[in-house]
Amino acid sequence: MMPAHSIPHLIETLPQIRGRMQSDAPLAQATWFRVGGPAEILVRPADSADLAAFLAALPLEVPLTVIGAASNLIIRDGGIAGVVIRLARGFGEVTVEPDGVIVGAAALDAVVAEHAAQAGLAGIEFLSGIPGSIGGAIAMNAGAYGGDVAATLDWAEIITRQGELVRLQATDIGFSYRHSGLPAESVVVRARFHARPGDTTAIAARMAEIRTSREATQPTRARTGGSTFRNPEGARAWELIEAAGARGLIRGGAQISEKHCNFMLNIGDATAADLEGLGEEVRRRVHATSGITLNWEIKRLGLPASPLVMGAKP
Repeated sequence: MMPAHSIPHLIETLPQIRGRMQSDAPLAQATWFRVGGPAEILVRPADSADLAAFLAALPLEVPLTVIGAASNLIIRDGGIAGVVIRLARGFGEVTVEPDGVIVGAAALDAVVAEHAAQAGLAGIEFLSGIPGSIGGAIAMNAGAYGGDVAATLDWAEIITRQGELVRLQATDIGFSYRHSGLPAESVVVRARFHARPGDTTAIAARMAEIRTSREATQPTRARTGGSTFRNPEGARAWELIEAAGARGLIRGGAQISEKHCNFMLNIGDATAADLEGLGEEVRRRVHATSGITLNWEIKRLGLPASPLVMGAKP
């Protein structure tokens, strides 16, 4: 089923690529939640040059969406209209340097941390505790376990909607808490993180500590999407959710985790609407009990199969 509001025969009007292009492409199984509708057109470019040429020739009226490993993402049940870009093998290289790593945007955060650890480089162990890929980590200034992208990134290369390859220094990206100021509709393709020589045993021990902590406190083996809401200033989202009585709350096939109540789970046959509706109910309860409005950390993209809960915000 094509996404609502799709453009008839869109694929026939698009620039050609050396990579892969697919119409009405299923996306649900690519997401960690395993929910959501299809992409009207899914484009997987072969490399940066292929992507740049495609974007340079892509009509501006065609909607463009970029997704990564889809670890912190809900794709709505109506799917995503227009073109969806997803980077794959041509963007996963990791190159180790004496004082850092240069990585493709499709490289998984944990894989980058492992490469650095094997080379005896310290300072980016925190990436081992973040599910997802480097492009998404930069786009949201991902962080955990005492580190974040903003503090360790040297530069990121992006391809703009106009097809231009631009290198941005970290100081020019406008990072803030779980946010970056990357240009709209740009695609991160490569980045450099700085690191420092360290003791390989100590680095391995720190990564093992992070892994153990994640497994002990988070539902890592469930169909989930990571932290659902950002921590408000001066508070922790999970504590507010707990105080609102929402731990374990269920809506359709979606549940607030009993193990960590800032995580939502697909416990069987959840729809994207179940998950988003559950999140909105949690926001309502937290506001009613604390006066604080939780902001989503999970991205929600695409079109609903039916109208969303009143008051839901993108």
